[in-house]
Amino acid sequence: MSTPTSGQGHPDDGPKSLKEQLWDPVAGFGVTFRTMFRKVVTEQYPFEKLPTAPRFHGRHQLNRWPDGLEKCIGCELCAWACPADAIYVEGGQNSDAPGGERFSPGERFGAVYQINYARCILCGLCIEACPTRALTMTNEFELADDTREALIYEKSDLLAPLLPGMEQPPHAMLLGDDEKDYYRGTFTSKGDAQ
Repeated sequence: MSTPTSGQGHPDDGPKSLKEQLWDPVAGFGVTFRTMFRKVVTEQYPFEKLPTAPRFHGRHQLNRWPDGLEKCIGCELCAWACPADAIYVEGGQNSDAPGGERFSPGERFGAVYQINYARCILCGLCIEACPTRALTMTNEFELADDTREALIYEKSDLLAPLLPGMEQPPHAMLLGDDEKDYYRGTFTSKGDAQ
């Protein structure tokens, strides 16, 4: 079988019939004409927001204990587990001295906590790695912004809001004598009323 050389047309090309010249282009637009007057089924996203699935992976949240102390202990396991290298954590030391600053029940707390949503793939591996359930994911999915800097969420952006009965850290442990009471959920001594 020989192939046509440059300058030659295909051997089957010949004069086009009237059907090929007129009817075929009109028939090609048949799908367009049939669907032009149907009701639009597109979701009107910015104006009509549909609810997400209950287990949807959205924006992260740093949780608190019932007295307001942070659950994050600055262990950096979430940063190690992140395949996209989107999490940066620096641990800080809590102070046991009277009048010292205490942000979490343990020895350490997350002094710096950042998530870069320009990199984050919302996979949830950081959630599985967290030993204290400090990090969870919400259903919030609108994370777009105009600048890259605005996509880096700081600790203040990620912390859960203070609920009634909570105090803004730093403060002493109000739900137990030590961190074991917090982690076991046995609030026995100071704050059963909370």
